[in-house]
Amino acid sequence: MGQRGKPGRRAIRDLKRRRASREPKRRFTLFCEGKNTEPAYFNALKRSYGSTQIQQIDVSIEPGVGVPYTVSEKAVAFAKSEGLARNSRRKMNSFEERDEIWAVFDRDQHPRFQEAVALCETHGIKVARSNPCFELWLILHEQDYNKPSTRHQVQKVLQNLRPDYDKKGSKTLDCDELVTRVRDAEQLAEKQLKHREQGGEPYGNPSTTVGRLCRAIREAHKDAEP
Repeated sequence: MGQRGKPGRRAIRDLKRRRASREPKRRFTLFCEGKNTEPAYFNALKRSYGSTQIQQIDVSIEPGVGVPYTVSEKAVAFAKSEGLARNSRRKMNSFEERDEIWAVFDRDQHPRFQEAVALCETHGIKVARSNPCFELWLILHEQDYNKPSTRHQVQKVLQNLRPDYDKKGSKTLDCDELVTRVRDAEQLAEKQLKHREQGGEPYGNPSTTVGRLCRAIREAHKDAEP
């Protein structure tokens, strides 16, 4: 008759392996100011790094319009409802502690920009902000860019680099091809931010922290690989 004792070491290793494979994915919840360009880009990033779950929530005051402070308010309200806000009363599960909520918006000429950033920081919401606009981040996939510019100037540069980008139309482009160079863009964005900080204007023009969001998603994907 076979022995029915405690499981052997191999069985224990197998159980640990099966248990680990059932751990929930990390959640990145993105509240985007824009309705077209930003979601198109992050959907492409999601397809490229498919083991990471991205939930995108578009926020606007009117159809197709959003402002940073409203984006921040929506992100904070969501964080509170999920118990993910800083100092939240509901205790998070261990896997929820790894979840991240991001507010994605532009500096442009929006009012209450600094207030929007401060509101997010107070409640533990991360900010992917671009000055003057998100298209600056897309340019960095193609080349370095360190010239103070208006939103319209940045969009024109992007259109010259990427004819598939139509600043007067849906403002979408082939993001699946673009995200293949996301690491290069991250490096250029960090160099850009360093220049702004050295000049005493960490939020200055041009600058973007979208690369930090992309890096967080990439690293989460790497951690999720078997």
